[in-house]
Amino acid sequence: MSTTPRQPAEMEIIDRLGKARARLVEEIHKVIIGQDDVIEQMMIALFSQGHCLLVGVPGLAKTLLIRTISQVLKLSFNRIQFTPDLMPSDVTGTQIIEEDLTTGRRAFRFVKGPVFANIILADEINRTPPKTQAALLQAMQEYQVSVAGETYNLDRPFFVLATQNPIEQEGTYPLPEAQLDRFMFMVNIDYPKRDEERAIVKHTTRAVQGEPRQVLSGEEILRLQQIVRKIPVSDHVVDYAVNLVRATRPGEEGAPAFISDWLTWGAGPRAAQYLVIGAKARAILQGRLNVSCDDVRGVALPVLRHRIFTNFNADAEGIKPEDVVKRLMETVTEPAASAYAKA
Repeated sequence: MSTTPRQPAEMEIIDRLGKARARLVEEIHKVIIGQDDVIEQMMIALFSQGHCLLVGVPGLAKTLLIRTISQVLKLSFNRIQFTPDLMPSDVTGTQIIEEDLTTGRRAFRFVKGPVFANIILADEINRTPPKTQAALLQAMQEYQVSVAGETYNLDRPFFVLATQNPIEQEGTYPLPEAQLDRFMFMVNIDYPKRDEERAIVKHTTRAVQGEPRQVLSGEEILRLQQIVRKIPVSDHVVDYAVNLVRATRPGEEGAPAFISDWLTWGAGPRAAQYLVIGAKARAILQGRLNVSCDDVRGVALPVLRHRIFTNFNADAEGIKPEDVVKRLMETVTEPAASAYAKA
């Protein structure tokens, strides 16, 4: 099978990223203890031009992790604290009337909101009403903001990291399915292990704190995002991703019986797109140019867990979306290589 020829500059930057991955993790770990899987998933999403929804109880350093990543990548960073009284204009920006002191003429001037940054932390996004949540939809999908009939482009790279508290639901507004689907990954942040928690306590109660250094610039990230999309993927890997997504839909031909028993809705086509692009980024971050079905399985949980919806039967049995995805990966087999052999 022929492969797409790669320019020397692209090969050089791919090689650099493979080496820089260890440096990225090293610099982040100057501030963040543990959370290797979370860091890897966030880097995969970044190089895939995707956004992340981080779910975890308070005190697990979600905000600190996001701020540290912005420092390591030397990207502009804004935090938006979502509250019930937050308005869409508080996110996107607003127009104000400005008077020219010399001529006395008045004109509207657009004042940019906090969404105009490379990395946006939407803190506790489910604490604000859907109207304000929706203010991020256009920015996340089209990298633009429309205000009073005018459209303003956002600086690239653009990366939204939203947080949710899974245990405190009073006074919250669950994200609509349409907005959930805009997030490439839902990343679950769990409690640290005992030795990690001990290291956290020692590290954060002393006077000297680690200072992360820059590893990659915004321009390099944009080039890497373009290169990720150029990497070829074999047909059997694409078909495996598509089969995995289609198997989540109740009533779909070939879907396992437990899907109809446990799910009301399955994942849409965007899930298969994110499985493939995430598999590409995962391979590159590990210094490989070949994308395998293992890479698809490596990103399946964060891609699918927020795109499938359990029914009463699953809830009664204590079945969570993660359980369904794990069982699907055990059930859906890889396409046979012989089916793609040329005659």
